[in-house]
Amino acid sequence: MADVRQLIAHCQNKRVYIQTHNFPDPDAIGSAYGLQRLLLRYSIPTKICYDGRIDKLSTERMLELLQIDMLSADEVGPELREDDCIICVDSQKGAGNITDFVGDEIASIDHHPTYTDIQYRYFDVRKVGACSTIIAEYYRDRGLAPEPIAATALLYGIKMDTMNFTRGVTEDDIRAFSFLLPHIDHQLMGLLEHSKIEFQDLKAYGAAIENTKVYGYYGFSHIPFSCPDAMVAILSDFILSLVEVEVSIIYCTRADGYKFSVRSERTDVDAGELVRRALEGLGDGGGHATMAGGLIPAKNAALLGNYPDDFLRERFLRVQA
Repeated sequence: MADVRQLIAHCQNKRVYIQTHNFPDPDAIGSAYGLQRLLLRYSIPTKICYDGRIDKLSTERMLELLQIDMLSADEVGPELREDDCIICVDSQKGAGNITDFVGDEIASIDHHPTYTDIQYRYFDVRKVGACSTIIAEYYRDRGLAPEPIAATALLYGIKMDTMNFTRGVTEDDIRAFSFLLPHIDHQLMGLLEHSKIEFQDLKAYGAAIENTKVYGYYGFSHIPFSCPDAMVAILSDFILSLVEVEVSIIYCTRADGYKFSVRSERTDVDAGELVRRALEGLGDGGGHATMAGGLIPAKNAALLGNYPDDFLRERFLRVQA
């Protein structure tokens, strides 16, 4: 198992950036912030950065309430140098959801499967429910109590990525919960968990309900307008809650193409493998056995023909057969 002391040694006397995937969710943000505060204990200042956008009201609220500073690509790009150290959290190079910034990606800390073999100086990828769990273990292993804000960010990240400990949860996630709970700010956690939804979210729910079709234990739904990544994922969980559905495949039409979110409750259907195989030759996809995502870029949309919904449904059902 990776030893965080090795990462600390690599970062000493260097300019260090912590990069999340392009559409940071609470787990990516919690992981990045928790690691930032941990490295600062060892006199290593860092900056958190990302490409893409913060695309969910609840995520913006997390940044606001916890006063976490994240720099966009436009903000951080001009200052990055080739010899700057970059730590990828909740992501890996070549995964299709993280931009290759200028700088040296020395480390990856993640809980997603590895599809591209990259040689890092520090590599810690574990099969756990949330990346925040790994960062929490770093604190515990070093005998350090996280600050209340860091503990709150980490625990919120775990809760969100495991759907309140009901999806993909492992014993490590439970241990991280027990470790973090005494250190969190309970008032802030309450505010985070009662974040409001936007009107656009209601429209997306309505479209998902109207367009859902069930084939066996598969539930398909096409949202015919642009949705943020986080919203597509929420809708995938929502459709999966139907009694008849054990595998949900949700996708929306956006300017950049078709965005997919896939969920599976079946042991014989690996969501990550399903979306990877279904989108092969069309786009990119991958993820966990229970949750995954993908994208068919706009330039390939013509490959879906005149009836894209039928084409995609048959594609997913055929690769799983």
